[in-house]
Amino acid sequence: MVGLKSGNIEGFEQFSQFSSLKELNTHIEKWLTFHKHDFSKGELVGFKRLVRFSAKIPGVCNAKIGTVLKAIHEEYNLNGISRSTFKRMILKAKELGILTVYETERKNGSQSSNLYIINRFPANELPKEEILDHPKETYNLLKTEKDQKIKERKEEAPELNHTYVSDQVLQPFVQLVKCFFPAAKTIEEYWRTVNLAAASYRWELDLHHIQDVAIQSFKQLIRKMKFNRNVRNPFAYFYGIAENKFCVLFHEVLRDKYDLCDAEIKFSLGLNKKY
Repeated sequence: MVGLKSGNIEGFEQFSQFSSLKELNTHIEKWLTFHKHDFSKGELVGFKRLVRFSAKIPGVCNAKIGTVLKAIHEEYNLNGISRSTFKRMILKAKELGILTVYETERKNGSQSSNLYIINRFPANELPKEEILDHPKETYNLLKTEKDQKIKERKEEAPELNHTYVSDQVLQPFVQLVKCFFPAAKTIEEYWRTVNLAAASYRWELDLHHIQDVAIQSFKQLIRKMKFNRNVRNPFAYFYGIAENKFCVLFHEVLRDKYDLCDAEIKFSLGLNKKY
């Protein structure tokens, strides 16, 4: 967005995507749960300081890079980060969808400091109250002065939990997934992914097969997320696991089926008799 006029941070309140600091902090934790390892240590320092500068208007910052770097240098006893490190962090955060950056200009048309907008974590990635381990260092990231007054907007309506999941989703799968993603919408999305992965093989598989593959695949996904965390799109990764398992199972079922048919044909022709 070129031509956005620079000004006080209060003038950019309409760009905020969050109703409170608490809500912003929740989304920051979710972003870092999945993308912390995409940043170097120095870049993480820059990101966290940018978030702290986004506290007055939740998720919005128009501080100059020099101002942010000065604060980091003071906090780390003059052992801060370079401008190039900070810019690399901004570029990565933009590519990952964490930040949206707008250029601003002064009244005379010259370029001013950028406007940084922190985006919400995609609703279809994780439920609002996500249970996987959070990076502990992100807690209280947005703690501010006690006398700071924040205008609260209407809180989001709470998400429906696992008790509202569609009857089309098999209960054993619901009971597993709810331990990690309790929102009904998320559980149903994982089950929809199962059905997509099974689509090409369904004519040879029954519900028991589908349920077993769904549970095994989800456990493998969680293990990957817990021990590696380098899963940018859990649904895509889950689909890949499930589709591969369905393919293997499909060929096993076919082999057993045709082995049985072959044995029955031989028996009917008396070819299996020993002379």
